[in-house]
Amino acid sequence: MTTHEYTAGATPPLGSARVHPEPAPSPTSAPTSAPTPTPGSAPGSAQQSAPAPKKPGRDRYLDLLRSIALVRVVVYHLFGWAWLTVLFPSMGVMFALAGSLMARSLGRPALGVIRGRIRRLLPPLWAFSVVALALMFAGGWNVLKDPDNGGTWGLVKLIDYVIPIGAPPFPWHVGSKSGLLEDTWAVQAAGPLWYLRAYLWFVIASPLLLWAFRRVPWATLLAPLALTAVLGTGLVTIPGETGNAISDFTVYGGCWVLGFAHHEGVLQQVPRYLAVSCSALLMAFGLWWASGHLGPDGWDLNDIPLAQAAWSFGFVVILLQYSPSWQELPGRLARWDKLITLSNNRAVTIYLWHNMLIMATVPIIDQAYNLPFMQSAGAVAALDSSYMVWMFLLVWPLIGLTILAFGWIEDIAAKRSPRLWPDGARRKKAASRGSHRV
Repeated sequence: MTTHEYTAGATPPLGSARVHPEPAPSPTSAPTSAPTPTPGSAPGSAQQSAPAPKKPGRDRYLDLLRSIALVRVVVYHLFGWAWLTVLFPSMGVMFALAGSLMARSLGRPALGVIRGRIRRLLPPLWAFSVVALALMFAGGWNVLKDPDNGGTWGLVKLIDYVIPIGAPPFPWHVGSKSGLLEDTWAVQAAGPLWYLRAYLWFVIASPLLLWAFRRVPWATLLAPLALTAVLGTGLVTIPGETGNAISDFTVYGGCWVLGFAHHEGVLQQVPRYLAVSCSALLMAFGLWWASGHLGPDGWDLNDIPLAQAAWSFGFVVILLQYSPSWQELPGRLARWDKLITLSNNRAVTIYLWHNMLIMATVPIIDQAYNLPFMQSAGAVAALDSSYMVWMFLLVWPLIGLTILAFGWIEDIAAKRSPRLWPDGARRKKAASRGSHRV
């Protein structure tokens, strides 16, 4: 399920600003299909032996995975903890969910499916781009005079803020260091746009990838890992943004095709013990490779493509092998139902805006230093030591306000009636009233 997919509600990631090359995105889960009677069986016996058909709807297990992935992305970009990339490889999970949804949708004509996916992606991007570019230009950025973006070519590259086919230009420093935002805020704000670029290219390539998967499934599934090995070991080096784009495609291509395998039932044909054992070996290889190729942030797998590809692939296989296909969240998880529904229905909005909102917490918290009771050295020291915690607490209400301000654009893009806070509460109330009438 992608961060860009939503049935009543299910994307998606950093281009040249690969400061923290993570994600978002996507929003709806695949409906569960009802079992069909065995051909040739008597109607009466089929009714007695077949399990009761399930109502089609969202797979809440996949919704839960997407929500965890989004929260992990926000926490990672806030605290920068490298071990989070090992604990839960969010981008691999999100690309796998997107690939599963794409495989399901390609039962329809491919051109219409691709057009629909792009239509759902672009309007939320346009809203973000208008705000981000306005702030960059207001801060004094002149793309024609930016030495890092090639003058006139940089102006042409602004198209990537409209259609994310490449890496958009942005200033590495804009505004003043003494301003409300630090002068590198644009780098962080534009960072997540790499995910939209990768998602768009996966969507365009999906008809061909699915055709290949149905004919040579294992070769198609493992080819991205092999290509990542070629690039990640340095046998072939592709410089610049072209290299970044190809690296993203190969690193997460295996996870996208795993989504195909999940939808097509290929994973379920592999004995669980074998799938888990092979995945554990692959993940162990990924950690071993990472241990000898640590980047500037240590165990941050985003800086180590081959380790990221191997760890994410194995992790996703295990998650999908144990997929319980819940129609409702069980037990204590049910208390999170509304937030999980909301995050899935607004996954693109959350993903696009979260980095900018993290930056926005800084000038807000800084105002606390001007309060009368904050003038002592002890009070200042207490705020300094807990600053990151306050950023974490503040970013969530800011995300909520952004959902109210811009989230409804996702509904318009999906040709639905706009909703301010789609957490499923209204739908459940309507269903409850309907059952009482019966």
